[in-house]
Amino acid sequence: MKSDFKTNVMRILDRYKIPYNHYTYADTGAISGIEVATVLNQNPDMVFKTLVTVAKSKKYYVFMIPVAKELDLKKAAASVNEKSVEMLHLKDLLPATGYVHGGCSPIGMKKLFATVIDSSAANFDKIIFSAGKIGYQVELSPDDLKKVVPFNYADIV
Repeated sequence: MKSDFKTNVMRILDRYKIPYNHYTYADTGAISGIEVATVLNQNPDMVFKTLVTVAKSKKYYVFMIPVAKELDLKKAAASVNEKSVEMLHLKDLLPATGYVHGGCSPIGMKKLFATVIDSSAANFDKIIFSAGKIGYQVELSPDDLKKVVPFNYADIV
C-alpha cells in the first residue's frame, strides 16, 4: 500500500537522490515483522527489523536482521569486536536513537552508530525496513542504503 506521507527517512533518501519504494501498513493492525511482511505481501526474508544493542564498552550498535529471525548476541558481539552486547532497554531507545520501538530505522538516528546487516541481505536486490515511523516501510537496495548508512555484512542470526 502506497501513501503520500513522508517520514524523515524518506526525506533523507530524497535529499541523497536515492530511489526507494515506500509502503504503509498503518491501518492494518499488523504489529510483528512477520505480520507486516504478510500484509505487504513480501517475502519475510527480505523484510528486516532494526535492533539496537549496547556493549559492555557502553557503545551502541545497530543490527538489521530478517523479521522472522532472532539476533544471535554472541555472533553480533563478535561482528563488532566486542565481548558481549545486549538489547538496549526500551526506555533508552528514544533518547539514544530518536526512534520508538517498532519504528526504528537505521537511517536518521540521532547519531550514526556502527551498523551490521545480516549477510542474507546480500542475496536480495532490495530489502524492506522501517521508514522511521510505526506503520511505514521503505524498500531500497543495500548498495543505496550504504550511501546513507555505512554498514558491514555478517552472519548474526
